[in-house]
Amino acid sequence: MHMRIPNGLSTLLGIVTLLHVSQVSAQSTDDGSAAWIPQVLGTQVNVIGQHLPTFHSPYSGATSFTASGSDAISHVYGAYTGATLGRGIDAYLDIEMARGKGISHASGLAGVPNGDVLRQGTADLGNGPYVARAFLRYTRALSGDRPDTLSRGPDQLPSVVASNRVQVDAGKFAVSDLFDVNRYANSTRLQFMNWGLFQNTAWDFAADTRGYSNGVAIAWITRLWTARLGSFQMPKQANGNKFDQSLRHANGNQVEVSLNALPRGGVVRFLGFLNHARMGDYREALDRATGSTVPNIVADDQPSRTKYGFGVNAEQPLFNDGDTGIFARWGWNDGKTESFAFTEVEGHMSAGIQVSGALWGRHEDRFGFAGVRHTIGSPHQQYLARGGIGFLLGDGALTYGPETILESYYRAQLGKYFELSPDVQYIRNPGYNRDRGPASVFGLRVNFRY
Repeated sequence: MHMRIPNGLSTLLGIVTLLHVSQVSAQSTDDGSAAWIPQVLGTQVNVIGQHLPTFHSPYSGATSFTASGSDAISHVYGAYTGATLGRGIDAYLDIEMARGKGISHASGLAGVPNGDVLRQGTADLGNGPYVARAFLRYTRALSGDRPDTLSRGPDQLPSVVASNRVQVDAGKFAVSDLFDVNRYANSTRLQFMNWGLFQNTAWDFAADTRGYSNGVAIAWITRLWTARLGSFQMPKQANGNKFDQSLRHANGNQVEVSLNALPRGGVVRFLGFLNHARMGDYREALDRATGSTVPNIVADDQPSRTKYGFGVNAEQPLFNDGDTGIFARWGWNDGKTESFAFTEVEGHMSAGIQVSGALWGRHEDRFGFAGVRHTIGSPHQQYLARGGIGFLLGDGALTYGPETILESYYRAQLGKYFELSPDVQYIRNPGYNRDRGPASVFGLRVNFRY
């Protein structure tokens, strides 16, 4: 695999410089309070290069995983800022720039191997800087509890807050910033790269092509449990970058309860979601395609159709102050309407382990190993078997089998700001097709963050 470091770092540095220059000086008002001061909370460059060797494939379709092999490199740049506005309100603004591409144009698998890449059909988005997040966070303390100290990080100003509190986030951000988080499997830039191992892929959460949406989330947070609910805009079409403005007929809603009830600081989270959108119905699309006609799920789109599902997400620290631990996720959705905003999965099971390098004298290093099993329901299987195309899948035919993926990475910390991570993924039944594969993906991730 040949990798060339992209020429985009200068753009990131320019963004950071602009943010620093635009910071206002602290001003004192008559009552002694300070005016808000924007802070740069972090910057990062993440480069992922991947190589897909050739694999067995007697046939392929328009969106098949590329059996002849593929090489690709992606690079993402980000600058993350925040400011305290007073009265419990903080403001956050993130600027990112995503360039490059994924192997096989990020299609052909339910578990795409690179979480940094955009899905196929997104050439119109361009490759310049864009606003990834722009939102307000309101925090109100509730009585009678001890404070929590929150460390500085992207989208988190350093602060001391009541551990018993209400938090409201409103604006543009990723729904997955707040829901389905997991200490050991949550970031393609630090942990597992595959979509199925940093997210519950059966949760078809509201998002545009880049993974963000507009909405509001409200949480009641305590030391023992957290209850959170949120509602967000859905795209106008599957894998779309424009939102449906008819909020009555198009919205993505979720509720999650987290229990800090496991030993050693373990957490288990229970998620439920209900989406309304202009979606197609797999069974209806099949019924409309008479004879040898290929079914078309998009042609069956109708407003106010629904998709619902559930998920369970657990993390269990073991030792090394929790840097060594295990995790597991389970997810399910009804699978009647088309996969719309995330990926083509209706059943999800995953589990894995993160091991701290402290065990071999490298305290900041991490090793991870995990597996995920994806399934789809009978209507979706029949749709693909008859040549139907989704926004990620479509081999022209299908001999169904669950898509199973194993991934392992090693993250080596080289200095304070630089990390290097070799990665290997093994994929059985790519795109749920037992006629194709198995396939392997070899990757290398370079991450610089401040």
